[in-house]
Amino acid sequence: MLVPMLFFILGCSEKQPDAQQIVDEAIAVHGGEKYKKSVVSFRLRDRQYRALRDGDAFVYSRTFTDSTGARVHDVLQNSGFRRSINDTTVAVPEDKQKAYSASVNAVVYFAQLPYYLNDAAVQKKYLGETTIAGEPYNKVEVTFQQEGGGEGYEDVYVYWFHQKRHTMDYLAYSFKENGGGSRFRKAVNAREVGGIRFQDYLNYTSKTPIKLEEYDKAFEAGKLEQVSEINLEEVKVGEINP
Repeated sequence: MLVPMLFFILGCSEKQPDAQQIVDEAIAVHGGEKYKKSVVSFRLRDRQYRALRDGDAFVYSRTFTDSTGARVHDVLQNSGFRRSINDTTVAVPEDKQKAYSASVNAVVYFAQLPYYLNDAAVQKKYLGETTIAGEPYNKVEVTFQQEGGGEGYEDVYVYWFHQKRHTMDYLAYSFKENGGGSRFRKAVNAREVGGIRFQDYLNYTSKTPIKLEEYDKAFEAGKLEQVSEINLEEVKVGEINP
Protein backbone atom coordinates (compact mmCIF):
# COMPACT_ATOMS: atom_id res chain seq x y z
CA MET A 1 0.00 0.00 0.00
CA LEU A 2 2.97 2.34 0.38
CA VAL A 3 3.56 2.87 -3.33
CA PRO A 4 -0.10 3.64 -4.23
CA MET A 5 -0.33 6.01 -1.27
CA LEU A 6 2.83 7.82 -2.46
CA PHE A 7 1.33 8.31 -5.92
CA PHE A 8 -1.87 9.57 -4.34
CA ILE A 9 0.02 12.15 -2.30
CA LEU A 10 2.05 13.30 -5.28
CA GLY A 11 -1.07 13.50 -7.42
CA CYS A 12 -2.75 15.77 -4.89
CA SER A 13 0.20 18.16 -4.63
CA GLU A 14 -0.44 21.65 -5.92
CA LYS A 15 0.77 22.30 -9.48
CA GLN A 16 3.50 24.93 -9.83
CA PRO A 17 2.33 28.13 -11.54
CA ASP A 18 3.25 28.45 -15.21
CA ALA A 19 5.52 31.37 -16.13
CA GLN A 20 3.91 31.78 -19.54
CA GLN A 21 0.41 31.96 -18.07
CA ILE A 22 1.55 34.52 -15.49
CA VAL A 23 2.99 36.74 -18.22
CA ASP A 24 -0.08 36.31 -20.45
CA GLU A 25 -2.38 37.36 -17.61
CA ALA A 26 -0.23 40.42 -16.91
CA ILE A 27 -0.20 41.50 -20.56
CA ALA A 28 -4.00 41.17 -20.69
CA VAL A 29 -4.40 43.37 -17.59
CA HIS A 30 -1.91 45.98 -18.79
CA GLY A 31 -3.37 46.44 -22.27
CA GLY A 32 -3.68 43.18 -24.15
CA GLU A 33 -4.75 43.62 -27.76
CA LYS A 34 -4.46 47.41 -27.44
CA TYR A 35 -0.69 47.10 -27.73
CA LYS A 36 -0.78 45.45 -31.15
CA LYS A 37 -2.22 48.36 -33.15
CA SER A 38 -1.44 51.62 -31.43
CA VAL A 39 0.52 54.85 -31.52
CA VAL A 40 1.97 55.75 -28.12
CA SER A 41 3.75 59.02 -27.40
CA PHE A 42 5.32 60.32 -24.21
CA ARG A 43 8.06 62.55 -22.85
CA LEU A 44 10.91 61.20 -20.74
CA ARG A 45 13.10 63.93 -19.26
CA ASP A 46 14.05 66.18 -22.18
CA ARG A 47 13.19 63.78 -25.00
CA GLN A 48 9.97 63.06 -26.87
CA TYR A 49 9.22 59.45 -27.86
CA ARG A 50 6.73 57.89 -30.23
CA ALA A 51 6.06 54.17 -30.68
CA LEU A 52 3.88 52.94 -33.52
CA ARG A 53 3.01 49.24 -33.70
CA ASP A 54 0.92 47.50 -36.32
CA GLY A 55 1.26 43.79 -35.69
CA ASP A 56 4.90 42.91 -36.34
CA ALA A 57 5.63 46.26 -37.99
CA PHE A 58 7.00 49.01 -35.76
CA VAL A 59 8.36 52.55 -35.96
CA TYR A 60 9.97 53.99 -32.82
CA SER A 61 11.29 57.54 -32.71
CA ARG A 62 12.75 60.11 -30.34
CA THR A 63 13.21 63.83 -30.80
CA PHE A 64 15.40 66.17 -28.76
CA THR A 65 17.55 69.27 -28.92
CA ASP A 66 21.29 68.64 -28.59
CA SER A 67 23.92 70.79 -26.90
CA THR A 68 24.37 72.92 -30.04
CA GLY A 69 20.66 73.73 -30.28
CA ALA A 70 20.11 71.41 -33.24
CA ARG A 71 16.92 69.35 -33.48
CA VAL A 72 17.76 65.64 -33.58
CA HIS A 73 15.24 63.06 -34.80
CA ASP A 74 16.05 59.34 -34.51
CA VAL A 75 13.88 56.67 -36.13
CA LEU A 76 14.14 52.91 -35.51
CA GLN A 77 11.97 50.58 -37.56
CA ASN A 78 11.95 47.08 -39.04
CA SER A 79 14.17 48.20 -41.92
CA GLY A 80 16.82 49.83 -39.73
CA PHE A 81 17.87 53.11 -38.13
CA ARG A 82 18.21 56.65 -39.43
CA ARG A 83 19.01 60.03 -37.90
CA SER A 84 18.16 63.51 -39.11
CA ILE A 85 19.46 66.80 -37.77
CA ASN A 86 17.37 69.90 -38.47
CA ASP A 87 15.30 67.81 -40.92
CA THR A 88 18.34 66.67 -42.91
CA THR A 89 19.26 62.97 -42.91
CA VAL A 90 22.85 62.41 -41.80
CA ALA A 91 25.23 59.47 -42.10
CA VAL A 92 25.80 57.58 -38.84
CA PRO A 93 28.67 55.07 -38.30
CA GLU A 94 27.54 51.49 -37.73
CA ASP A 95 28.65 51.39 -34.09
CA LYS A 96 26.72 54.58 -33.38
CA GLN A 97 23.66 53.19 -35.16
CA LYS A 98 23.70 50.19 -32.84
CA ALA A 99 24.10 52.38 -29.75
CA TYR A 100 21.33 54.80 -30.74
CA SER A 101 19.02 51.96 -31.77
CA ALA A 102 19.56 50.19 -28.44
CA SER A 103 18.88 53.43 -26.56
CA VAL A 104 15.60 54.14 -28.36
CA ASN A 105 14.47 50.53 -28.09
CA ALA A 106 15.27 50.32 -24.36
CA VAL A 107 13.09 53.32 -23.47
CA VAL A 108 10.12 52.04 -25.50
CA TYR A 109 10.64 48.54 -24.10
CA PHE A 110 10.46 49.66 -20.47
CA ALA A 111 7.59 52.08 -21.10
CA GLN A 112 5.36 49.33 -22.52
CA LEU A 113 6.22 46.39 -20.29
CA PRO A 114 5.04 43.68 -19.89
CA TYR A 115 3.97 43.54 -23.56
CA TYR A 116 7.42 42.60 -24.89
CA LEU A 117 7.78 39.60 -22.61
CA ASN A 118 6.22 37.43 -25.31
CA ASP A 119 8.82 38.27 -27.95
CA ALA A 120 10.20 35.20 -29.75
CA ALA A 121 13.66 35.47 -28.15
CA VAL A 122 12.32 35.60 -24.56
CA GLN A 123 12.88 32.63 -22.25
CA LYS A 124 10.77 32.51 -19.06
CA LYS A 125 11.33 30.62 -15.81
CA TYR A 126 9.13 30.55 -12.72
CA LEU A 127 11.13 31.33 -9.56
CA GLY A 128 8.47 30.96 -6.89
CA GLU A 129 6.23 32.98 -4.60
CA THR A 130 7.11 35.88 -2.34
CA THR A 131 5.53 38.69 -0.35
CA ILE A 132 6.32 42.39 -0.73
CA ALA A 133 4.65 45.00 1.49
CA GLY A 134 2.22 42.32 2.66
CA GLU A 135 1.08 41.53 -0.91
CA PRO A 136 1.47 38.13 -2.67
CA TYR A 137 3.63 37.91 -5.80
CA ASN A 138 4.82 35.40 -8.37
CA LYS A 139 8.44 35.80 -9.42
CA VAL A 140 9.49 35.15 -13.05
CA GLU A 141 12.98 35.24 -14.55
CA VAL A 142 13.46 36.34 -18.16
CA THR A 143 16.54 35.66 -20.29
CA PHE A 144 17.06 35.92 -24.04
CA GLN A 145 18.24 33.75 -26.88
CA GLN A 146 21.20 35.26 -28.71
CA GLU A 147 19.36 35.11 -32.04
CA GLY A 148 16.74 37.84 -31.96
CA GLY A 149 17.71 38.96 -28.47
CA GLY A 150 19.28 42.24 -29.59
CA GLU A 151 22.41 43.91 -28.28
CA GLY A 152 21.44 43.16 -24.69
CA TYR A 153 20.74 39.46 -25.12
CA GLU A 154 22.99 38.65 -22.12
CA ASP A 155 20.90 40.82 -19.77
CA VAL A 156 18.78 39.06 -17.17
CA TYR A 157 15.47 40.26 -15.73
CA VAL A 158 13.27 39.23 -12.82
CA TYR A 159 9.65 40.39 -12.63
CA TRP A 160 7.23 40.37 -9.70
CA PHE A 161 3.58 39.90 -10.72
CA HIS A 162 0.76 40.37 -8.21
CA GLN A 163 -0.99 37.04 -7.73
CA LYS A 164 -4.51 38.52 -7.65
CA ARG A 165 -4.33 41.73 -9.71
CA HIS A 166 -1.83 40.24 -12.21
CA THR A 167 -0.05 43.59 -12.44
CA MET A 168 3.72 43.91 -12.90
CA ASP A 169 4.64 45.90 -9.80
CA TYR A 170 8.41 45.34 -9.46
CA LEU A 171 11.31 44.32 -11.66
CA ALA A 172 15.06 43.85 -11.40
CA TYR A 173 17.64 43.54 -14.15
CA SER A 174 21.35 43.09 -14.65
CA PHE A 175 23.33 44.54 -17.53
CA LYS A 176 26.86 44.29 -18.92
CA GLU A 177 27.10 47.64 -20.71
CA ASN A 178 29.23 50.44 -19.20
CA GLY A 179 30.93 48.14 -16.74
CA GLY A 180 27.81 46.24 -15.78
CA GLY A 181 25.52 46.41 -12.78
CA SER A 182 21.95 45.82 -11.68
CA ARG A 183 18.84 47.79 -10.72
CA PHE A 184 15.53 47.23 -8.93
CA ARG A 185 12.43 49.19 -9.90
CA LYS A 186 9.18 49.77 -8.05
CA ALA A 187 6.15 50.78 -10.15
CA VAL A 188 4.32 53.92 -8.99
CA ASN A 189 1.65 56.25 -10.36
CA ALA A 190 -0.08 53.56 -12.40
CA ARG A 191 -2.75 54.97 -14.74
CA GLU A 192 -4.66 53.89 -17.81
CA VAL A 193 -4.45 55.86 -21.04
CA GLY A 194 -6.30 54.66 -24.13
CA GLY A 195 -6.81 51.22 -22.61
CA ILE A 196 -3.11 50.71 -21.79
CA ARG A 197 -1.64 50.76 -18.28
CA PHE A 198 1.38 53.05 -17.85
CA GLN A 199 3.61 53.21 -14.79
CA ASP A 200 6.42 55.39 -13.50
CA TYR A 201 9.26 53.80 -11.56
CA LEU A 202 11.47 54.42 -8.56
CA ASN A 203 14.92 53.14 -9.47
CA TYR A 204 17.06 51.44 -6.79
CA THR A 205 20.48 49.84 -6.57
CA SER A 206 22.53 47.99 -3.98
CA LYS A 207 25.97 49.06 -2.80
CA THR A 208 26.90 45.41 -2.33
CA PRO A 209 26.52 42.57 -4.86
CA ILE A 210 23.13 40.89 -4.72
CA LYS A 211 21.36 38.20 -6.73
CA LEU A 212 18.53 39.56 -8.86
CA GLU A 213 15.98 37.17 -7.41
CA GLU A 214 16.81 38.40 -3.90
CA TYR A 215 16.22 42.09 -4.58
CA ASP A 216 12.73 41.78 -3.10
CA LYS A 217 14.18 40.73 0.26
CA ALA A 218 16.73 43.56 0.19
CA PHE A 219 13.97 46.04 -0.66
CA GLU A 220 11.79 44.81 2.19
CA ALA A 221 14.75 45.11 4.56
CA GLY A 222 15.42 48.70 3.49
CA LYS A 223 18.88 47.87 2.17
CA LEU A 224 18.51 49.50 -1.28
CA GLU A 225 19.43 53.03 -2.29
CA GLN A 226 17.13 55.02 -4.60
CA VAL A 227 19.18 56.50 -7.43
CA SER A 228 16.57 58.02 -9.76
CA GLU A 229 12.95 58.25 -10.89
CA ILE A 230 11.62 57.28 -14.32
CA ASN A 231 8.55 59.40 -15.01
CA LEU A 232 6.61 59.22 -18.27
CA GLU A 233 4.98 62.58 -19.00
CA GLU A 234 2.38 63.72 -21.54
CA VAL A 235 1.36 60.12 -22.31
CA LYS A 236 -1.00 59.79 -25.27
CA VAL A 237 -2.38 56.73 -27.06
CA GLY A 238 -3.89 56.72 -30.53
CA GLU A 239 -5.32 53.96 -32.68
CA ILE A 240 -4.20 52.87 -36.14
CA ASN A 241 -7.04 52.89 -38.60
CA PRO A 242 -7.60 49.57 -40.43
